[in-house]
Amino acid sequence: MSKHHRIWNQSIHEKYLREGRGCGSGIAYSPWVQVQDFASRGVVSRVKGRTTGRIHHLMSNNELAYFYILDWSDSVTDIREQYPLSDLECAVKCAATAGIRYPKDNVSGYPYVLTCDFMITSASGLKARTVKQSAELNNPRVLEKLEIERRYWFSRGIDWKIVTENEISRQKAKNIEWLYTAIDFSVSGCSEIEIEQAKIYMLDSLRCGENSAIEVVQMVEDEFMLASGAGLQLFKQLVLDGRYALDISQPLDLTEKAVAA
Repeated sequence: MSKHHRIWNQSIHEKYLREGRGCGSGIAYSPWVQVQDFASRGVVSRVKGRTTGRIHHLMSNNELAYFYILDWSDSVTDIREQYPLSDLECAVKCAATAGIRYPKDNVSGYPYVLTCDFMITSASGLKARTVKQSAELNNPRVLEKLEIERRYWFSRGIDWKIVTENEISRQKAKNIEWLYTAIDFSVSGCSEIEIEQAKIYMLDSLRCGENSAIEVVQMVEDEFMLASGAGLQLFKQLVLDGRYALDISQPLDLTEKAVAA
């Protein structure tokens, strides 16, 4: 939902609309709420997604962890974070019908545009997901705002659910984050053919099973005269590309021989 620690009025609302916030899909989507809107906010992240190829704006550690899991899923084809309940008239009506005071700016009195943390396009259709810390669900006002959101998405026939830290695998998210450091990695001075040869050598050595993953990484660096650390990044790329499988739901120990899923 929207983060209400900022000035909000009709002029800013119209500015957001002109900027195209909350519109588009895939790489062209622009989040309604963006990291730069909060100069002094705590934990926020800007992360490049593999599914969309664009930078995503995440407003909490829970959102970040959930994003990694969504972005890893083969069934997810688009992820739109900070997605607006853009039909203000409908949102206000949902609140009035439920007997809930709709949130407005204390100074301007202008109604906020609430947001859903994630609008997910998947093989089974659209899914709206709001990420909350479980302790927040004890707050009556938080529950009221969630009820507005539930009614809004129900009126549009979109599946909506709350996701708490209890439904997010921190281990899986941590492993995905580790793998993602290799997304844009390239080896200086090596051609694509040479890098592919190094990867094939690595795959053959891993599948042989005689050495641990970390030993194979060192072997590749020595054989192809790569800089220290380059072999590990190539290993991550093999996993990212689906050419080598790891059970990322568990802690990874690359010193063991049997690391493949």
